[in-house]
Amino acid sequence: MSAGEASGLALALGSTVCLNWGFLRQHGAAASLPPLALRRPLASLRTLFASRRWLAGFAVGLAGWALYVAALRLAPLSLVQAIAAGGVGLLALLVERTAGAPLARRERAGASLAVLGLVALALSLAGHAPAGRHGSAAAVALWLAGSAAAAAVFSGASPRLPGGVGLGVAAGVLYAAGDVATKAAVAGGAAVLLAAAVLASHGLAFAALQLGFQRGGALATAGVASLLTNALPIAAGTTVFAEGLPAGARGAARILAFALVLAGALLLARATDAGAEAAGRPAGRSRRARARPAQTRGASSAAPSSSTVV
Repeated sequence: MSAGEASGLALALGSTVCLNWGFLRQHGAAASLPPLALRRPLASLRTLFASRRWLAGFAVGLAGWALYVAALRLAPLSLVQAIAAGGVGLLALLVERTAGAPLARRERAGASLAVLGLVALALSLAGHAPAGRHGSAAAVALWLAGSAAAAAVFSGASPRLPGGVGLGVAAGVLYAAGDVATKAAVAGGAAVLLAAAVLASHGLAFAALQLGFQRGGALATAGVASLLTNALPIAAGTTVFAEGLPAGARGAARILAFALVLAGALLLARATDAGAEAAGRPAGRSRRARARPAQTRGASSAAPSSSTVV
């Protein structure tokens, strides 16, 4: 391994730590803030940026993204992605350490499957450099429209899903759509229209994730969003940009990877704390908080009901 690759992997590790610590910090801060509302975007942004705790998580997350970009300049995508694959496992560990209670068995299983899936996905990229073809305008537009429709469906269904899961899925789908639009723009597409798509996708994803933080646990929101953000752009490379599956073992690894990521996401989505759902509050609080009577929890919960945030 060259010195440049070693430096890239060190940057990737730092990026993973920063991103997931930032997610957890933002989640904890957003859950304690007054209800955020899409109908009052400026007021909601002021509420977020007025919180020093949330702002610290946001700043560290931005630093993590910058480290990720720097890592990609020094090390191959497969190696950087293999480090990033540990992000969900790291997030699970951080949740367990800060919550004061062990993770549920289903949460542990979901995080483990997700990490294995993303590692397999990274391995499927090793030694496979697909030709960078231009995706057709129709294929890119169809992917972006489908992503917007899926995000709308999951956002609208969020009151009927376990806390924060629908909004976490919506955020992951939209962040991935922004990555697809970025690749299409770099490949020589309609730069102005695609730049608008990138900004809209990332802006809406940010809003969905912050709303999800007020309804669900970190694993059910940031964890699921991170899984989809990692996996969907690679699926788009195969279907939209005609990169094709690698041959042999790498192709099998990629198919297995998507199955593991999907299974991990489903387990994380179903592992939401039932007590927190009943109280309308994010999962992952301490055992003492979960042991309080439901009436007391409901009265003290900072998380809004579904009718107050839309």
